[in-house]
Amino acid sequence: MSSRLKTTSREPRPPSPPLRSHASRKPNETLTLARILTMARKASLAKKALATAAFVFVVYAVLNIFHGPSSKLGSALPFGAGESASISVNSRKNLQSYGENPVRIYLYDLPTRFTYGVIEHHSLARGGRPVDDVTKLNYPGHQHMAEWHLFRDLLRPDLERIGSSVVRVSDPDDADLFYVPFFSSLSLIVNPVRPAAEPGLDPVRPAYSDEETQEALVEWLEAQEYWKRSNGRDHVIVASDPNALYRVIDSVKKSVLLVSDFGRLRRDQGSLVKDVILPYSHRVNVYQGDIGVENRNTLLFFMGARYRKEGGKVRDLLFQILENEDDVIIKHGVQSRESRRAASHGMHTSKFCLNPAGDTPSACRLFDSIVSLCVPVIISDDIELPFEDVVDYRKIAIFVETTVALKPGFLVAMLRAISAERILEYQKELKKVKHYFDYGSGTVNEIWHQVAQKLPLIKLMINRDKRLVKRNLTEPEWSCLCSNQTGIVTSF
Repeated sequence: MSSRLKTTSREPRPPSPPLRSHASRKPNETLTLARILTMARKASLAKKALATAAFVFVVYAVLNIFHGPSSKLGSALPFGAGESASISVNSRKNLQSYGENPVRIYLYDLPTRFTYGVIEHHSLARGGRPVDDVTKLNYPGHQHMAEWHLFRDLLRPDLERIGSSVVRVSDPDDADLFYVPFFSSLSLIVNPVRPAAEPGLDPVRPAYSDEETQEALVEWLEAQEYWKRSNGRDHVIVASDPNALYRVIDSVKKSVLLVSDFGRLRRDQGSLVKDVILPYSHRVNVYQGDIGVENRNTLLFFMGARYRKEGGKVRDLLFQILENEDDVIIKHGVQSRESRRAASHGMHTSKFCLNPAGDTPSACRLFDSIVSLCVPVIISDDIELPFEDVVDYRKIAIFVETTVALKPGFLVAMLRAISAERILEYQKELKKVKHYFDYGSGTVNEIWHQVAQKLPLIKLMINRDKRLVKRNLTEPEWSCLCSNQTGIVTSF
């Protein structure tokens, strides 16, 4: 047997027989053929899988270009119109959390009186000359410029608004929300401290009445079909100056109000449930340096009006306690270019910046501090802060109760005990979030994101109104949406 095997191994292998029918094949031949066919099928499936994977990759790449992180909500976009679209890694992570379906918003074409007409009156009241085209006038800079930035954003082409939570629609029937672009904060300050000239005596400086303009706006809105169908609930109105719209606030209180705080609003007029808190427009230059304490030799800095009303009276007491402390700069200042330059320098060279309440709980210095990487020391017990769903203020600011801050020596001793390492931690967090508070970067998109989040509640309230009997409320309408203390509207 052994010799036979050796002989067989030396003999040439016969040619492969022709293919036979399955019935006539031997078991080994059938098994070999099955393996060949199986391998062929696997190879075919592998090719198909590779082709499918390649197709999916191409589709993903295309979608990523148009709908990737840079096209989602730009609350973290560190750039504005005309600037480069460079997005940090942290910003990209933040962008991932936003939805891809923007809320549809309709921009009311208000009479010029309520928009560029306000700018014109502001210019004329300060010695400006009449112009042929008021849309060419520059909106004056001040701390409540959100109304201008939002208006201009909605006027931008769609291709420049990629990443916004709202998309502008031209047909009001397609809209989820309606934006009312009245420059309410500018209207409030049109008349300078000196009275305007009497009508007819000075055509360059015509008289202007903010109250009359407010009332005319409400009259115009109440005549609009889309205001009537929801009582203004799906309308968005900016009233960032605490006194803006004070004459007609009860007529527009069901709308989504964009405010700086609730210091001048009753509980039935403003609420975190339906309204959005806006950051003031910072008035100092954004700090361009990196974190560090080496060039920040001042411990605590404040520059602003010493004497204020209501909650702002605490300022005078803080002046008395702090003005003679070493390493503390606290001085009276008024709004001017020189004051802003001095404030910029002071904040950029200080470790901590004092933020007491103004005439209302909030003040612009908080946002000046943030963009200066100067750790805010907030002394305002009733303050409301913007974007608290995305910003943890405990990581970027120090909060001190008013009664504690007014104890002589306490504030300075507390700040001096904070280590340089802890200050650097605050600065790192400030640097991460400062774009939220720079209207040239991500502020506008974050505001639209906050507004868009109100839509489900707005729809709930509109539908709820359709079945409930109207009544006079003794409690704020927005304080509790879960209880029904009304009668049912009977319908057949």
